[in-house]
Amino acid sequence: MRRLDRHTLAHAAAGVLAGAVGMSVAHLTAALLTPASSPALAVSTAVIDATPTPVKEWAVRELGSADKPILIGSVLLVTIAFTAAIGVVARRRLRLGMALTAGLVLLAGAAVVRRPLFDIADLVPTLVALVLGPAVLMLLTRALTVEHAPSHRRDVPGEGTASRRSVLIGFGALALLSAAAATGGELVVRSRTALANIRLPRVRDPLPALPAGLEETYDGISRFTTRNRDFYRVDTKLAVPIVDQDSWSLTIDGDVDRELTFSYDDLRERENVEHDITLTCVSNEVGGKLVGAARWTGVPLRDLLEEAGVGKNADQILSTDVEGFTISTPLEAALDGRNAMVALGMNGEVLPRIHGFPARLVVPGLYGYVGATKWVTRLTLTRYDEATAYWTDRDWAIDAPIKLSSRIDTPRPLSNIPAGRTVIGGVAWAQQHGVAEVDVRIDGGRWQRAELGPDAGIDYWRQWFLPWDAQPGSHQLAVRVTDRDGTVQSDVRAAPFPDGSSGIQEIVVTVA
Repeated sequence: MRRLDRHTLAHAAAGVLAGAVGMSVAHLTAALLTPASSPALAVSTAVIDATPTPVKEWAVRELGSADKPILIGSVLLVTIAFTAAIGVVARRRLRLGMALTAGLVLLAGAAVVRRPLFDIADLVPTLVALVLGPAVLMLLTRALTVEHAPSHRRDVPGEGTASRRSVLIGFGALALLSAAAATGGELVVRSRTALANIRLPRVRDPLPALPAGLEETYDGISRFTTRNRDFYRVDTKLAVPIVDQDSWSLTIDGDVDRELTFSYDDLRERENVEHDITLTCVSNEVGGKLVGAARWTGVPLRDLLEEAGVGKNADQILSTDVEGFTISTPLEAALDGRNAMVALGMNGEVLPRIHGFPARLVVPGLYGYVGATKWVTRLTLTRYDEATAYWTDRDWAIDAPIKLSSRIDTPRPLSNIPAGRTVIGGVAWAQQHGVAEVDVRIDGGRWQRAELGPDAGIDYWRQWFLPWDAQPGSHQLAVRVTDRDGTVQSDVRAAPFPDGSSGIQEIVVTVA
């Protein structure tokens, strides 16, 4: 029984290794061509698309930016289980094992074909895996069969002379090949996503530098400007699109007087503007971290639409990214005077690839899923009753204005802090109206007015703080914001689905 278990494990390992070699080399091939055509990433993307909305919401809420690595890891674990089983099958029936391996690869290939902008060249990585996976399984299974054969048969001509050492060396070499290919693929993608020799366009009326934030005085309060590397990222991409700015273009079509197409240089040469805008994900829970504030550089969206000539029938902008992903934006939000823009820059730098290079929409006052299309390449003016987008097909609200909200950054929930003089502090936002005041409540008492930090306009968040003489014991802290129209943040608790969360954040801290 012990010998049988060892042999079974060896064949299971052969199956796993065959799958790993095929998929890792395919991943490297995809990195050199189109990263999203990697079979492993295509399967993971298909899983995202098929996942029910409540599960997606939970993943974003609980896992944040770690949702993608965890998803890929989960898909890999399932793949390992399948390939291990295939390896065991191949021990007795090699051809069946090879066919099952090929079938697994073809399933991944089907996910590649289902990509919105599929090109026949996207199948090259799948073909690589289709060749390597079964071939490696055959070689390893035959080597193990010879190694496991009775000693008197190893010397028979034609039966092979593989030794346990040579089998182990072969396993090790293939494992190294798989690791090297996977690592090489990631390095290639990183090198291809690096941006160099691209400068921000000239700004028509540069804004003055933002003032120093409260974070320089009070530890724990979010930075007044969110650094690009810290800015939240929520999208369906497992591989960041690698777009060549020289071949990229933005087309405006649909219900317009004239279809227009702009190159990257066309947009750069126009008079660009700067706006300080806070973006928020609709999946952000009350007190959540899926919000960030930045200075955006780009072209006013309204100017581009008016140049194309807006028709009389459209009520939405159906924006499409470079991989065919779509988002619906209310047309009115682009024409009502707010600072909606096609952004080319972020915080004084060229727009990072992970945040939408070469261009993205930024529409203040709307949650990202209806107003912040990244890697955008087409703006189609149409009607909601004629065309729907990715998230509206999944029953999220069509019109999603950002709700008034506030967050306590310090002290942190459930933290232990020393008694004495300290501050309660955080951020609040009330887009399209601006923050008028922030109030804090301690242990269910009266609301106390907090001090506000610098003001960067109605579409940007405000930092706030309240000095607090913290006494020993357990304390409950709450915060709310009031906008300049006198609207107070709602205390009605609502989940993010379908149009954003609401409610008052309340936390508990212990003072010792």
